Amino acid sequence: MVTLMVLGMAAVLTTVHAQPPGPAPVKKKLVTAKSKSRVELKTQATQMASGMRAADAALSPEELAIAERVEVGRMPCELGVVVNVASEAAAPGYFDVWGKNFKFKMAPVVSSTGAIRLEDPVAGAVWLQLSNKSMLMNHKTGSRLADACMTPMQVAVADAMTKNPQPNLLEPLPVVTEQTAPTPAATVAPVSTVH
Repeated sequence: MVTLMVLGMAAVLTTVHAQPPGPAPVKKKLVTAKSKSRVELKTQATQMASGMRAADAALSPEELAIAERVEVGRMPCELGVVVNVASEAAAPGYFDVWGKNFKFKMAPVVSSTGAIRLEDPVAGAVWLQLSNKSMLMNHKTGSRLADACMTPMQVAVADAMTKNPQPNLLEPLPVVTEQTAPTPAATVAPVSTVH
């Protein structure tokens, strides 16, 4: 029985060694394209989304008229805050509003008060421009990001308003009494007695 086992093992060994030597099977490598970084992908997605939002929200003639009246430039505000407003060359009527900790893409909105109003509906931000000052608010956080922001033109209007204030609508108007000027005494013309 031992010889039988040895013969069986020899047969197995010869069959294993009997295979002709050849090249080892080659594993195929999968070729993949280099992937972009996450930052590049996020930037590209944001730009595409912004472009789609801009394309979807074409501005009306009223909104374009409002956009023409928006003050642009660097505006100092209260508490040392600085707000920059710049029109977008790629999207007429749209504005970039940014500062130290914020950046918004805003579009004009028709207002019943006549104030110039820019909104970023995604971020919940509103830029409100009056003749004497501007302010930036965030409705989502319920906070005012910047107040009393002024361009040189708005500074001039604010100075004029302090020098010549508007009458207060809640205070009564001063009563003007009518003074009658003394009427000249009736002069009686002498009656001539010429016959």
